[in-house]
Amino acid sequence: MKSFLKHQIMRIQHVISLVQSAIRISGGINGLLGKIYFVFRKQGMKGIKQSISIFFGNRTNYKKWIEYYDTLNDDKRAVIRQRIDSFSEQPLISVVMPTYNPNPAWLVEAIESVQKQLYTNWELCIADDLSSDTSIRPILEKFAQDDPRIKVIFRKENGHISAATNSAIELVAGDWVALMDHDDLLPKHALYWVADAINKHADIRLIYSDEDKIDQLGNRYAPYFKSDWNPDLFHSYNMFSHLGVFETKLIKEVDGFRIGFEGSQDYDLVLRCIEKLDNSQIHHIPHVLYHWRSHDESTSQSMSAKPYVIAVGQNALMEHFERQEIKVDIEPVRFGYRVNYALPAELPLVSLIIPTRNGLALIKQCIDSILEKTTYPNYEIIIVDNGSGDPATLEYFESLNTNSEITIHRDDRPFNYSQLNNGAVELAKGSVIGLINNDIEVISADWLTEMVSHALRPEIGAVGAKLWYPDNTLQHGGVVLGLGGCAGHSHAQFPKGNPGYFGRLDLVSNYSAVTAACLLIEKSIYQEVGGLNEDDLKIAFNDVDFCLKVRKAGYWNVWTPHAELYHHESATRGEEDTPEKQARFNSEVEYMKEKWGNWLEHDPAYSPNLTFNYEDFSYAWPPRVDTLEDGLSE
Repeated sequence: MKSFLKHQIMRIQHVISLVQSAIRISGGINGLLGKIYFVFRKQGMKGIKQSISIFFGNRTNYKKWIEYYDTLNDDKRAVIRQRIDSFSEQPLISVVMPTYNPNPAWLVEAIESVQKQLYTNWELCIADDLSSDTSIRPILEKFAQDDPRIKVIFRKENGHISAATNSAIELVAGDWVALMDHDDLLPKHALYWVADAINKHADIRLIYSDEDKIDQLGNRYAPYFKSDWNPDLFHSYNMFSHLGVFETKLIKEVDGFRIGFEGSQDYDLVLRCIEKLDNSQIHHIPHVLYHWRSHDESTSQSMSAKPYVIAVGQNALMEHFERQEIKVDIEPVRFGYRVNYALPAELPLVSLIIPTRNGLALIKQCIDSILEKTTYPNYEIIIVDNGSGDPATLEYFESLNTNSEITIHRDDRPFNYSQLNNGAVELAKGSVIGLINNDIEVISADWLTEMVSHALRPEIGAVGAKLWYPDNTLQHGGVVLGLGGCAGHSHAQFPKGNPGYFGRLDLVSNYSAVTAACLLIEKSIYQEVGGLNEDDLKIAFNDVDFCLKVRKAGYWNVWTPHAELYHHESATRGEEDTPEKQARFNSEVEYMKEKWGNWLEHDPAYSPNLTFNYEDFSYAWPPRVDTLEDGLSE
């Protein structure tokens, strides 16, 4: 009996803990009730039950996620057909498919997945690259004979995938080309969402979607829920494919696929296309529109299946930068590539600004690690002493006066992080500003070299670093807007060695914001956007607000995993543990929501199919996308 009671008490405690967590991540009881109402309004009691089952169950169960949010029924199909009828434009979409000795059954499934599209204004252009399997030609001939929308050309010599795809493109009559491999699958609504995007965005010329994998038994897994266009992530690996859709005119402008880039031919094609576009002309559809077949010879399973792909991709990337006359060095890394941007012959002076108050051990550790480990030679350190009274700390500051690289600036005003940094920026001699917390400790000697190389790129604003807690779990891997109700750190507390979501912890990529615990930016940009907000964001979220101002001004913010430092977070300022601190924090949250509400609801560097409740890139239940539910009541 005692054992039973103990078990029941533990279950109750677990439920209470989960409910408390739900309240916390929803921004309070009102926030939780608001989310419940939103789900009820969208999905009724069915949605509430689903949300509860997920909350108490496995939130990374993709099979369940598909069942709830990515399964068509008769009602949703009716909504799609109704929307298609309302399109002002019915573009002909040419699906291009090169074939060479595919598994016959998978080839049939691939073709049939195009035939089953709810959007019917398509054509399928197939080029067979002289398959030696004699069963392939009759299959293709039969499909072409039975369906006039299917065109087939049989090449007289084997030329590999680039040549075969170019042959298929010669058959194209549509204004848009969708690339498809001979053993993959399109879901029935794939071309609908493509046509929908074309109708809604008149200026787009490139389109890509989310994707997942499908095994030999037909089970879907490993969904890749992508961000919107992310140039630095694309330069780290091909985040574009699949489903990739190109304006036909654009493919012809770049002369199609290049012979010699087989294995990374899609990557090379997109690299050449984006050189002719504005970023606004590249559109992401946040729906899984491509099922990538996983088998022993497919790169969907492992790049080791085709190791030459890495070298070919590296070559395509290098030529991309050469065409733009950007000096770089490129090296393969786990999951992709590292682009090393060349520094100018005359290195700019970097002004590292470090606000502090007392905390001798921390500030000494910070300064010592910079002086002892940093290989970048041209920097100054501005220590902003915000009212230190500890004799030992003051004595240490006095000892630093003999170092010409270090300036001690006394600022005794009440603590205002934004104000302290803005004041120091005015004193800075460097053309590059580094905002550094006093609880930072350098790990990688070339951290400043790496960050400066990005900060000097004309398109880049703020540069963030990879910050670790002292126990070697991740503190900062970029800031995700909307996380926890306002903003939070991606991949928080992931252990060293974990690559993160589709390798993002190993790859340079764009985030909407990065933490000012270690942030570099050109002084001119800092001043252009007005620096940190001294009035409304004295303590929290000033870095997020700052980064969004930088983004709004037209610059990309970038996070690099190749600048590593420890962050002994908030060691000198403590927690928000008083009513006054909590009130101030809540007011700052409200300010952010009022000013940046649209950004907080949809972070373009993060997927609406991923959660706002956890830092681990697990699924959103429900996703913040059009799931066709609204149309059911129309």
